[in-house]
Amino acid sequence: MSLITQIANDTANAAKTLAILDEATKNKVLAAMAAAIRDNQDEIVKVNTKEVAEGKQAGLDDAMLDRLTLTPARIEDMAAGIETIIELADPVGQERSIMERPNGLQINKMRVPLGVVCMIYEARPNVTADAGALCFKSGNGVILRGGKEALQTSMAIAGLLQQVLREHDLPEALISVIPDPDRALMQELMEQVDTIDVIIPRGGEGLIRYVTDNSKVPVIQHFKGVCHLYVDKDADLDMALELLINGKTQRTGVCNALEGLVVHQAIAGDFLPRVNKMCQEKGVTVHANEAAASYFDNADVIGDDEFGEEYLGLEIAIRVVKDYDEALSHIHKFGSHHTEVICTQNMDAAKHFQRAVDASAVMINASSRFNDGSQLGLGAEIGIATTKLHAYGPMGLESLTTEKYVVTGNGQIRE
Repeated sequence: MSLITQIANDTANAAKTLAILDEATKNKVLAAMAAAIRDNQDEIVKVNTKEVAEGKQAGLDDAMLDRLTLTPARIEDMAAGIETIIELADPVGQERSIMERPNGLQINKMRVPLGVVCMIYEARPNVTADAGALCFKSGNGVILRGGKEALQTSMAIAGLLQQVLREHDLPEALISVIPDPDRALMQELMEQVDTIDVIIPRGGEGLIRYVTDNSKVPVIQHFKGVCHLYVDKDADLDMALELLINGKTQRTGVCNALEGLVVHQAIAGDFLPRVNKMCQEKGVTVHANEAAASYFDNADVIGDDEFGEEYLGLEIAIRVVKDYDEALSHIHKFGSHHTEVICTQNMDAAKHFQRAVDASAVMINASSRFNDGSQLGLGAEIGIATTKLHAYGPMGLESLTTEKYVVTGNGQIRE
C-alpha cells in the first residue's frame, strides 16, 4: 500500500470515531489546540522565518511572501480563531423537521459530516490550524497537503494539533499531513475516490485549475478574488474613499482585496482627483480606461478587454462608466464571483445591486475586506468558495456538513 493510500485510509477510519464525538469533548480538545499554538509561538516563528527567507531567495512574489509569513500577531489570530470555533454551536446531529406524511411517517433532516476533507494549498500555513480545527469540530477527518514553500511551518503547526489529539486518546490521523510536496503524490491524492469525500484547493489560479482539471474527487473551488468597488452617482464620496483605501491598501495579497474601481461619470470629476492623490500617497499603480485616465498623473491606459486582473499588490484597474447598468455589465464580465461592493445612499439601487450581482458576498457601503469567515461570525474559515455546490462564500462549520434524511415510523409499509 502506498503512502498516500495509507494516509487516506487512516484518515477515513479515524473520521468514523470523530463523527459521534460529543460537543463538550470537541471543545475541550479545541481549547487545548489553541493553547498549544499560543504556547509554542516562538517555535512556530522560528521555523517560519527560515521558510520566508528561503522563499525570498527563491524569488517568491510579495503576495506569496505575505501569505507565507506568520508574525506573533497572526499566530495569536490562529489561536483566537480556534477559540471562536469553540463558541459556535456544533452543527453535527442537528435536526430539522420537514413534514409528517399522511401515513404518519415523520420526515426530518439531520446534519452530518462530509467525511474526509482534503486541503491542497500553497504558502498559507495558517490554513493548517484553521482547517484542522474546523474539520475537527464539524466531525471531519482532514488531509493537509501544503506547498513546499510552507511545508515545515505547516508540519510544525500540525504536529502540535496531533500532539493534542494523542493526549486526549484520539487518533492523530484525524489531522493528517502529506510530508512530501511531490506533484506525483498530489495526483495520487486526487484519485482516492473511495476515502476522500471532497478536495478544497487554495492558492494561485494555476494550482486551482490543475486540481479542478485533474481530480477524480469532487472539488470545491476557492478561486481568485477580482473584487470591485462601484461608486454610484449618489455615493457619499468620503465614505467611498475610505472603502477604497481599506479594500485596496490594508492588505494587498489577499483574495478579498479590491482589484477594480468602477465610478459613475456623474461624480468622476469630484471623486477621481481624490483617488489620484491617495494613489500617489500610497504608491498605488493605476490602470484605467481613457475616461478615467485623464484624472490621474501617471495612469496606464488599458482597453476594455484588459480589465479583470488579480494584482495582489498596490495596483488597481479603474473604469468610469456612463450609468448604473454599465457598471453592472462591467462587474458581470470581469468579476470572479468573490466580493462586490456598492457605495451609494440610494437604497433602491443598493438593494437591486445585491440581487443582481452574482458574487459570494455583495456589500452595501462596507469594505470588501469583510468577506472573511471571522468577520462574518463564522470563526475561522476553510476558505471562500466561488462555486455554488455545495457552498458559496466563506466556509465555516455548517458548510463542512451536509444533511441526510432521518425517517421515523411505527411499522408503516409501502403499499
